[in-house]
Amino acid sequence: MKKVLITGIDSFTGVHLSSYLEKAKYDVYGTSFFESGAKKYRCDVTCKEQILEVLQKVKPDFFIHLSGISFAAHGSHEEFYRVNTIGTTNILDAFVELEQNPSKIVLASSATVYGNQGLEVLDESLCPLPANHYGASKYAMESLSRGYFDKLSIIITRPFNYTGVGQAEQFLIPKIIKHFKEKKDVIELGNLHVEREFNDVSFTCEVYKKLLECDAKGEVVNIASNRGIKLLHVIEMMSEIAGYKIEVKINPAFVRKDEIKSLTGSSSKLFALIGEVEQKEFKQTLRKMLEI
Repeated sequence: MKKVLITGIDSFTGVHLSSYLEKAKYDVYGTSFFESGAKKYRCDVTCKEQILEVLQKVKPDFFIHLSGISFAAHGSHEEFYRVNTIGTTNILDAFVELEQNPSKIVLASSATVYGNQGLEVLDESLCPLPANHYGASKYAMESLSRGYFDKLSIIITRPFNYTGVGQAEQFLIPKIIKHFKEKKDVIELGNLHVEREFNDVSFTCEVYKKLLECDAKGEVVNIASNRGIKLLHVIEMMSEIAGYKIEVKINPAFVRKDEIKSLTGSSSKLFALIGEVEQKEFKQTLRKMLEI
């Protein structure tokens, strides 16, 4: 069995991805900022010595870097760069120092690097224009990681929004689900007309698996389906599933000044690299999240 090491294995994505890869017969190891356990090592990616120690123990055939700060409204601007940018270069430096070169290193960046391009579909040829510190920290990570393309087999991914069971309630879809689960009469949201991809987390897991197994390297690629859904339509779908209507109040505090109105990604390059990946209808994702 091939060994795959996932940083942030106890994150929302890490939990789903580790289970997905285990079912696909991978020998899955992970790191966690919080705790250690079976095949799980406590590791702070801002500390290179801790990374070196884990890599020496695991010697992974594949590596997926998920750990980082992913909540755009996180309070500390400095932390974005210390964890998302420097943490990643620490990992790449550790691989070079140990002369380890896994068959594939997949780095999770973010679609947020694109910023507000004024376009309906975003592809990898666009010049990134990040509009917040989260996006800027990820773009800085991408730029620095390109310097390792000649030493390591790297693919940088830009995932668009995805969701599923277990995602933290501070994110939009879980927040909506929670209100319907609790039969709330009112929910406060931001701009109902923003359009986002809300892919199922299983779609994202399948993409990561195929990226490990494909021949591509030295690439930056969207994890996108080009399926945009307006927030207003999410509320309508949930009302139908739950069997009642909820009153929506627009809270100005939730309307961001630098709001990106439409954020859907081109999947052309992704599917050219790994073949087309299908996913379930979004209403199925919502129903599963409501029922659990």
